[in-house]
Amino acid sequence: MKRTKIKDLLQWEPQNQEVTVMGWTRTFRNNQFISLNDGSTIQNLQIVVDYTKFPEELLKRIHTGTSLKIEGILVPSQGKNQKSEVLAQSIEILGDCPAEEYPLQPKKHSLEFLREIAHLRLRTTTFQSVFRIRNGLAFAIHQFFQNKGFVYIHSPIITSSDAEGAGEMFQVTTLDLNNVPKDENGKVDYSQDFFGKAANLTVSGQLEAELGAMSFSEVYTFGPTFRAENSNTPRHLAEFWMIEPEMAFYDLNDNMDLAEEMLKYLIEYTLKNYPEELQFLQQRQLEEEKQKPQNERNTMPLIEKLEFCIKEPFERLSYTKAIEILENSSYNKKKKFQFPVKWGMDLQTEHERYLVEKEFQKPVILTDYPKEIKAFYMRQNEDGKTVRAMDILFPGIGEIIGGSQREERYELLYQRMKEMNISTEEMYWYLDTRRFGTVPHSGFGLGFERLVLFCTGMSNIRDVIPFPRTPKNCAF
Repeated sequence: MKRTKIKDLLQWEPQNQEVTVMGWTRTFRNNQFISLNDGSTIQNLQIVVDYTKFPEELLKRIHTGTSLKIEGILVPSQGKNQKSEVLAQSIEILGDCPAEEYPLQPKKHSLEFLREIAHLRLRTTTFQSVFRIRNGLAFAIHQFFQNKGFVYIHSPIITSSDAEGAGEMFQVTTLDLNNVPKDENGKVDYSQDFFGKAANLTVSGQLEAELGAMSFSEVYTFGPTFRAENSNTPRHLAEFWMIEPEMAFYDLNDNMDLAEEMLKYLIEYTLKNYPEELQFLQQRQLEEEKQKPQNERNTMPLIEKLEFCIKEPFERLSYTKAIEILENSSYNKKKKFQFPVKWGMDLQTEHERYLVEKEFQKPVILTDYPKEIKAFYMRQNEDGKTVRAMDILFPGIGEIIGGSQREERYELLYQRMKEMNISTEEMYWYLDTRRFGTVPHSGFGLGFERLVLFCTGMSNIRDVIPFPRTPKNCAF
């Protein structure tokens, strides 16, 4: 008989069907009840064993983690909260798992401990739930854009340009680091390197996506990006995935409309397709938060928070208006903010969360930020002080999307690049899009892990990517 996935089996009406299942043992109780999971669902299948019919030596080898092939009969379950179970007729051990050596015992493990064994943590119900949702969100992103006729562009991972102008990039080289060639000025001679020039891992696919938008009108990238930022925080990774759509003929309002529609689509997709995982993660989060002080707990349970984000239109207001609200807030007057509020500052997470959770009680889109705190490619407003930027703020997390209308006017873009010491010679190809048939266009970036963090209720970004890359950590 062919193997049947546990997910499918649990949907069947039990009528004494002969079945074959394979999976890993979660628990083995009283030499009678095996809880089996094959990764197709977070639910386990109960296998009932008549221990008088199996060799004692075989049963002694079954521990948490042991992989099994079981043939048996699917019958109605006598236990609570389960419709069916399998009466084992034959048990074959596919792979032993010594109990004294296996670190994942049937008990609650801390997330910190599980990060140390990231190669095994995917076997836990928590991480199966997180990464099943991550998988679904990745599919839904492609579905959303493909349904709208966007073209998926693969932007380069190795690049010679710094899209953000921040300089926090990983270098890519084949030079012998024990004998680096130097030119007559004592500088590294990159002409002898693989690409004949300095190269880095990309921090963004945006600039290349803009080239695609100038041809296809609407494109998106979805791929890995890298930041050599020495940040050991629960919100930063050195390697993460970004979704970056770019749209010709879109102004800032069109951009905001698309971003809001996309976020609501993705959250609705998660709520519809992963109810069991969300229920489990919500319960896990509630238990975890019992250990925290009241002021550090989430303002609403996970599922309620997701529903909160799709109920109403997002609030839209300018950065300047937001600063006024923050300055006049009782929080500010009572000095409850850790960072003082003033026009021109980059808003901190505490300010963003105040606007979402206290002031408006809905997601917020802020627009028209000071140009000094934003990237060179953003369209300048007539006031000479602000740019057509937009950030979307969510409860519990602050900024989840950053975007802008791009500067399509050649002279103004050229001047801004000069002001920010960005090489116009190196970036000739980017300027060419403004020389040859320029159009108004816009785009935004969504950090995929931030989205998964939000949708799963996890508190550390290292727990929503299978193998996190952080300072001093590059295991596997």
